Amino acid sequence: MAEKGSGFTEETVKVGGTNLIVLKGGSGRPVLVLHEELGFPGWLKWNAELAKNRILLVPMHPGFGRTDKAEWISNVRDLAGFYAQYLREQKLTGIDVIGLSFGGWIAAEMAANDPKLFRKMVLVAPAGIRPPTGELRDVFVTPARAYLDASVKDPGATAEFGALFGGEETPEQFEAFEDARAEVARLAWQPYMHNPSLPHLLEGVSGLPTLLIWGREDGVVPLAAGEVFNRVIKDSRLTVFDGCGHRPEVEKTSEFVAQVNAFFA
Repeated sequence: MAEKGSGFTEETVKVGGTNLIVLKGGSGRPVLVLHEELGFPGWLKWNAELAKNRILLVPMHPGFGRTDKAEWISNVRDLAGFYAQYLREQKLTGIDVIGLSFGGWIAAEMAANDPKLFRKMVLVAPAGIRPPTGELRDVFVTPARAYLDASVKDPGATAEFGALFGGEETPEQFEAFEDARAEVARLAWQPYMHNPSLPHLLEGVSGLPTLLIWGREDGVVPLAAGEVFNRVIKDSRLTVFDGCGHRPEVEKTSEFVAQVNAFFA
């Protein structure tokens, strides 16, 4: 895992009987960051840039990393309820949120249930909606490293790609990947990585400004899914980066940070 940036701390918060590990750093108004399906790769450049003006709260999902699995959480909607409880108990309702891929799906489920949980929402190539064209890439039929390689348009041209999940895979990293994939399989195997009711529920959400960010060459969650998100969330806009895959925050860091800062301002 990539090294944590200077000034970041770790805290443990009890939520629903689970000890939730939350990484925290930066200064300013807090923003909740919900990580992707392979786990949290560590503090990268985009984290450091956003932390200049915001306090980033990055929880490790139950069953990922060192946060214990919560057996009562049996699907993504349960996980969304878990995080809603976290926000309410920590008096953080009305927070801004950034959800990446699997984490974007969690944020969308939270918003569908209670849009007042968030002030503004950024969804970065979220799962959760089945694209009308193309397919959601299956994280279970290929090794985690191959899935990681497919998540950017050009690994060789992505300066920070080597920092993702620690570069060379160690036995510990392999185990972390497999733990993450096992938990995603438990929560999102059937139907695979989407909830058929989510687009219908999101149509009822109003008053939640939402920024959708996608790479045009996304090989994990096709852009067609982003167009559905944009259509069903009333107060949303879709920003598409050319020459970019599933990780705009890493592949187009400067543009990504500029878009997010401007949207949250």
